[in-house]
Amino acid sequence: MLRISRTSWTRFAVAGATALLWLLAAHPASARDPMEYIGHPPLGLPAVPVPADNPLTKDRVELGRALYFDPRLSIDVSMSCATCHNPGLGWSNGMPVAVGFKGQKGGRSSPVIYNAAYADLLFWDGRAHSLEEQAAGPVQNPIEMGMGAGKIGLAADRLNAIPGYKRWFEKVFNGPATPDRITKAIASYERTILSGNAPVDRFQAGDKSALSAQAQRGFAIFKGKGNCTSCHVGYNFNDGDFHNLGVGMNKSTPDLGRYSETKKAEDKGKFRTPTIREITESGPYMHDGSQATLAEVVEFYDKGGEKNPNLDKQVVPLHLSTAEKADLVAFLKEGLKGEQLTIVYPELPKSN
Repeated sequence: MLRISRTSWTRFAVAGATALLWLLAAHPASARDPMEYIGHPPLGLPAVPVPADNPLTKDRVELGRALYFDPRLSIDVSMSCATCHNPGLGWSNGMPVAVGFKGQKGGRSSPVIYNAAYADLLFWDGRAHSLEEQAAGPVQNPIEMGMGAGKIGLAADRLNAIPGYKRWFEKVFNGPATPDRITKAIASYERTILSGNAPVDRFQAGDKSALSAQAQRGFAIFKGKGNCTSCHVGYNFNDGDFHNLGVGMNKSTPDLGRYSETKKAEDKGKFRTPTIREITESGPYMHDGSQATLAEVVEFYDKGGEKNPNLDKQVVPLHLSTAEKADLVAFLKEGLKGEQLTIVYPELPKSN
């Protein structure tokens, strides 16, 4: 869940329509600043793993926050990280697939960044091995932010020409902006975007009133007949692995997912299991955005996915009753919403 701090329109101008979406978000009475999570993750989550060469500090997080929301990292100054991973849209983009500069469409949905700090492999196909490596990808992608392959240095040059950023990088890294420092700062910010202390966390900690009776029935189905914990398991409700559910495999030219990275035949059609924390915030669902609602997702699993030669052996017809499906959806909607976050739009250094 999300709370957006209001600020002057001038701060939002550089982010365009993306910022307008944040203004439409709910404003709950109380929320947590992600900065509070540095060293103190919410209930249900373990300590955030942090690489030795990129310590998680407030200074790095603040710089990373500015970079995350700054469209000047894109070739035509139209796209920021937040354009496709919008806090007002569950840190995704609310559309079936990612849409880059000049309206170019990608082939996969925008993954959420909630709890990405815990992932060993990122992107739907697992091609990035760290948040730092992941942060460099969209900047260079010709469809997304458009700097071009191997050209994140162009973004560094642009930042170094902005006096405010030059001073900021000197303060945080004792030197100018470089590709490595840009990605370290963005990754630091992303490590504070956590979802925990959800009703399911409190329920499992002993508070049996944290879930309604229907959600408790749904949780029992989730762990049992629904077979959901075959993939959505552990504190982050994902197994960190790749599975073929058959999504999109009936297309004439299917997206082969993990196979594109490993070239192993057994990986055809496999995609990374996403966390389902905050699942109500980030539809449409699946790697191609083909399922509009959680009810549709449950129906897809109930029928046993989409048949294909590589279908995961754990994906089988479930034969859930109408009531059981409703209970499962109730758990997904009610049980996995973490404590609310306050997202503060940063003061961006002014260009010359």
